[in-house]
Amino acid sequence: MWLADLSFMSKFILIAAAISGVLAVMVGAFGAHALHELLESNQRLATFETASQYHFYHSIALLIIGYYLKRRPSDVLNCSAISMLVGIIVFSGSLYLLSITNQTILGAVAPIGGVLLIIGWGLLAFGIWKR
Repeated sequence: MWLADLSFMSKFILIAAAISGVLAVMVGAFGAHALHELLESNQRLATFETASQYHFYHSIALLIIGYYLKRRPSDVLNCSAISMLVGIIVFSGSLYLLSITNQTILGAVAPIGGVLLIIGWGLLAFGIWKR
């Protein structure tokens, strides 16, 4: 199973962190400039900024986890990283879409991503403590 290949996972997490960071900067800049009027008219500027901040913070966390995995492989930290990666997609992704489309049903999806981010942090703490 690919999760068992720890060298693959550390490389995957580091690449995912870098791509996520690139996307966080690009989407944040796009929102601040090209989408600013739309976000203000939808009254979702703060929502978009929250999505962007969480996206960026958790991209940095993924980078740290990936670096740690290179030095000390761990199934728990692999799960932490996957949880954070999916959490970024679900939490920030749903808030980005909510901000742009103003479809309020998307606000109900964000807490699922938030729970995944919380689980990711909890697994990170457990994985470090276990070591």
